[in-house]
Amino acid sequence: MTTQIQLKWESQSLEKFNTVIRKIPLFHREIAKQVVTKKAALNAQARGSDTVEEPDIVRAFFSEVPKAFYSLMIRLLDEVKFNYREHEPK
Repeated sequence: MTTQIQLKWESQSLEKFNTVIRKIPLFHREIAKQVVTKKAALNAQARGSDTVEEPDIVRAFFSEVPKAFYSLMIRLLDEVKFNYREHEPK
């Protein structure tokens, strides 16, 4: 059994994240929420923080959402005003 460390989330970033998740098609919503939440926390830990911030979430979306959904993801990140361009994979 693995234990997950609970991290704080910046309130505005969490609000944006939840808005994106609500806009994802229902069939994919829960898995996207789980994998992006986990990866965002790992990203925060990797930079030595106990708080999940916007760049952690954006990087998690880019690394965890399948490429087939890339255009939808970009549209949703843009709609909720995530600053994703500087974190977009090259």
